[in-house]
Amino acid sequence: MKHAIRDLLQFDAPYRRFELLETEAEGAPSFFARRKERRVKLAEPEGTLSKSLKENRTWLETAFRASVNTDLIVRTFRLGGAVSGLVISLNGMADEKQIADFILRPAFRLPVDGVKASALPAYFSEHALAMHETERTAARADVIKAIVEGRTAILLDGTNEAILADTRGFVSRQVGEAQNEMTIMGPKEAFTENLRTNVTLMRRILKRPDFVCEFRDAGGTNGTQLVLCYLDGTVNPKLLTELKRRLDGISTDARLTVGRVEQLIEDYTYLPIPQMLKTERPDRAASAVLDGRIALLVEGCPLAGVLPITVGTLLESGEDVDLRQPVGTIVQAIRMLGAILSTYLPAYFLALALHHPGQLSSEILETVVASRAMVFLPLWMEMIFLLLVFQLIREAGLRVPGAIGQAIGIIGGLLLGQAAVSANIVSTVVLIIVALTGLGNFTIPDYSAQVATAYYRILLCLAAAAGGLLGIAATGLCATAVMCSVKSFGVPFFTPFSPVTRHGSHLFFRSRLKNRASGSDWVNPEGRQI
Repeated sequence: MKHAIRDLLQFDAPYRRFELLETEAEGAPSFFARRKERRVKLAEPEGTLSKSLKENRTWLETAFRASVNTDLIVRTFRLGGAVSGLVISLNGMADEKQIADFILRPAFRLPVDGVKASALPAYFSEHALAMHETERTAARADVIKAIVEGRTAILLDGTNEAILADTRGFVSRQVGEAQNEMTIMGPKEAFTENLRTNVTLMRRILKRPDFVCEFRDAGGTNGTQLVLCYLDGTVNPKLLTELKRRLDGISTDARLTVGRVEQLIEDYTYLPIPQMLKTERPDRAASAVLDGRIALLVEGCPLAGVLPITVGTLLESGEDVDLRQPVGTIVQAIRMLGAILSTYLPAYFLALALHHPGQLSSEILETVVASRAMVFLPLWMEMIFLLLVFQLIREAGLRVPGAIGQAIGIIGGLLLGQAAVSANIVSTVVLIIVALTGLGNFTIPDYSAQVATAYYRILLCLAAAAGGLLGIAATGLCATAVMCSVKSFGVPFFTPFSPVTRHGSHLFFRSRLKNRASGSDWVNPEGRQI
């Protein structure tokens, strides 16, 4: 009986379920101790190529795990029918037609009689390769990097030098219209995930010899590239040097985007306000470069990061300058009014209703009291609840595809608001306040600034519930002091208000468009001082 129960419950059966158990070499960390991570770095290919074609092939197949990685294409050929060679590329990354037409066909027909083995790479590159971009190298690391980028490596027997031909032909998204920064009068083109395409879009706008696009590695083992776009002779050299220093400190295996690069190089990690402008429009990035700033492009990301920035940069639209001065002034005034209303209106209403009812007229007080007759939530909790619900509807509308997202935003706002009022969960007055707040929030052009304003708005509501107008004033003063101390890559966030510069801000009023030299003085371009 005992053995039957043991066999039934499988007490002595070995444990066969798969688990991925974490082991701690130094013991389990304490409750408050930060876990130490050990990064396993990939071995860098060292040394130079061998003169033996067989050894080079064995090394490449081992490095790319050719036994399981079938994307590696190794094509053997004989140069001029006499010298053995290899053409190595990655399937899907390199253009097969270019390899066949401009590498293999000329290689079969090229006579090599009397040419020394050491001179074959230069001879082949100069007399046979009908490619626009080629280079020769003996370093193994350069060969690996070229192949994973989509280029083709050509190896010949008897020489330790490889020919790298630019045959990149992978599929990429075509240039389309901007989705998040739509304009009426401005350009429609937007960045794509292709780094070369993005650089071309910038160069089509800035047709100047001093416009520099500096390619560099983003850091880590993924081989991601980024580009620094700036005007040589206009950008501040100290700003450029500091940015390069910070970029040199990036060492991560994660996929890099403009937003992640911003977090890795910024000064104030725990502040919600963005310290780099992220735009999907090449014309806006080019305008920033003309002002003496730097545009940062990252491979695989359809956005450009612009630095440094100020509070005025986050509240400016790309087509403000395209409008005439009177019309542009009205548009900017409406935008500023919407931003101020969305930030302070909920807290101001709470402060008056809870702590300063004498500031309201009797009609408004009667309306507020009548609308809250059956509502069980306190007024401040009701306000914060509706603000959070608005953010929930907005996020749901953004994450759901296309027309479904728009339907969720409209139906969710109407039905949920009406149902909440009918169920006496919220009052109509608070619902109207939150609706005005949401409309004003959408007037802020930058998405990161919109999210940061949402956090600040809830903080103001808590301060208003606790201390009324005094709480709003104290919180606003502290927030202003913090923002005055913030610098975006050396530029104070409230420039040109604090400190004041000669080139004023267009935040409240559109000034008349004038002919001026490149570079705004608030970024202290080379040759000019604030």
